[in-house]
Amino acid sequence: MNRTNLFLLIGIAVAVPLSLLAGRVWLDPFADLSPNALIILTELRLPRAVLAVVLGGGLGAAGAAMQGYLRNPLADPGLFGIAPGAALGAVLSFWTGLAGTPWILPLFALFGAAGAMALLGLIAGRTGSALLFTLAGMIIASLAGALMSLAISLSPTPFAMSEIVTWLMGALSDRSWREVWFAAPLTMAGILLLLRAGKALDAMTLGEGAARSLGVDPRRLQWLMIGGVGLTVGAGVAAAGIIGFVGLIVPHLLRRYTDRRPSQLIVPSALAGALLLLVADCLCRVLPLQSELRLGIALSLLGAPFFMALLIGLRKELA
Repeated sequence: MNRTNLFLLIGIAVAVPLSLLAGRVWLDPFADLSPNALIILTELRLPRAVLAVVLGGGLGAAGAAMQGYLRNPLADPGLFGIAPGAALGAVLSFWTGLAGTPWILPLFALFGAAGAMALLGLIAGRTGSALLFTLAGMIIASLAGALMSLAISLSPTPFAMSEIVTWLMGALSDRSWREVWFAAPLTMAGILLLLRAGKALDAMTLGEGAARSLGVDPRRLQWLMIGGVGLTVGAGVAAAGIIGFVGLIVPHLLRRYTDRRPSQLIVPSALAGALLLLVADCLCRVLPLQSELRLGIALSLLGAPFFMALLIGLRKELA
């Protein structure tokens, strides 16, 4: 285990206990916990912390793999259109009034992600071209966004519209072990697929032509990316709504501490994504606001200036 991974694991080990204690009601670790405090700890905060680690790990790994595949440090998992597809599925569950039934919302979101994955593979075709893949993802994201806006505008009730808008902001509040058991195996499967694509992603840094000459099958790599990103991002959207910028910020910050090969960036990015989401969720809980800040909004407020700084840095390099 390299030093970067060790430091990140230590950070997670410190942040998890803090996340269990922090909140509107702070828990004293040195006092005897009341029955109510035990319920808060085991049924509210512990699943929330575990879910933050799971989803953050998946988004971080997906971002690192995408940036390697597209050879672009500004690439984000939402670029493939899978996150908007999953969000569209969840929106339809609210629109039809079925979201209140257990498991329906995450299943609709997962089916939306699967539909976006299938459409992505169909549009991209058999060439395995990263450029065509990116354009296909942008088309799907645009279409899913338009359909979500249509669903919101045609909401059958004001309550349904409010629920849709609130859910799209992304949050880990009111999540339980059900979301953990749903998202964890899907996210782990997605990360494993991305790790299998690691060597091919290393070859892709030399260009598509050079990668082909080294024996990389672009079509197989494309499906590994669709499956890996689809499972990690789809599970995240299904469990917590849209949480952006994790896959953009984390790989960029860690790249300097690796040998810059995509295969060596996936695991550190997964660990850093878990740590980032865990810390951000804690801060959302303890901020002195009338109501809890939504996690998706908090990360957007953090990610947008970071993205702007990246663009300014690239502009200076190209000048």
